[in-house]
Amino acid sequence: MNEQIDQLAGFLDRHRNVLVLTGAGLSTASGIPGYRDEEGVRRGKAPVQGPEFRSSDALRRRYWARSMVGWPTLAHAEPNAGHRALARLESAGRVGQVITQNVDGLHQRAGTARLIELHGNIHTVRCLACERRQHRAELQQRLLRDNPALGSVLAQPLPDGDAQVEPEALEEFIVPHCEACGGVLQPDVVFFGDNIPAERTRHALQWMDEADALLVVGSSLMVFSGFRFCKLAAAAGKPIAAVNAGKTRADELITLKLALPAQEVLPAVAGLLAAT
Repeated sequence: MNEQIDQLAGFLDRHRNVLVLTGAGLSTASGIPGYRDEEGVRRGKAPVQGPEFRSSDALRRRYWARSMVGWPTLAHAEPNAGHRALARLESAGRVGQVITQNVDGLHQRAGTARLIELHGNIHTVRCLACERRQHRAELQQRLLRDNPALGSVLAQPLPDGDAQVEPEALEEFIVPHCEACGGVLQPDVVFFGDNIPAERTRHALQWMDEADALLVVGSSLMVFSGFRFCKLAAAAGKPIAAVNAGKTRADELITLKLALPAQEVLPAVAGLLAAT
């Protein structure tokens, strides 16, 4: 492991502007379940599709009921040593910017400043009609007030604040609506089947264009929105390093790979670079 730590420290030391791309594997040490196993295969059922969420009352009831039960896992999650190490590396000028596929908000809480949340932030809820925004924590209080029977339900936590809630628990569930206009509420995230906002994409691609190397942390890269950065880096001849415990979609493009936990690797690298 020490040799690999040295290699990754050398990678960061050699390159002036390293762009970091992070995924769910970085946040599992904070108690947030990941989407995939070590082979990159998705666990559980297919995720919510954006178009279906907006068109189906039943799907919105299912989503908000499961979110109400699963929310405490996200609400109580704290940045882990990997998040904090990336913030230190950024502050020390060892990495340039961070693009995250995660919606958990842990990078900001750890202190990362130059950040793009590619898929949004689940701690904010917006109205699809009037665009009013509110904190997800505030909405949780409404959900608990309107659905007290579900407030005591224990369920297996799933990624991004979801939980395994059985259909019979959903029949009487009261779905929240916008208090200002009565419109449909949606977490301020990019659901599967939806497009990343154009300006956010433009900004992220500009960072990739300006970077001279790419570091992937905790992502299998099975979703194209992340994989595209590896394709762009490889096409431009920019080296790619990865810290990921399992298989990635870009393994053949990666120059240096550490199949080790990010919460162990990144603090060690940050400490080594600080010493040098």
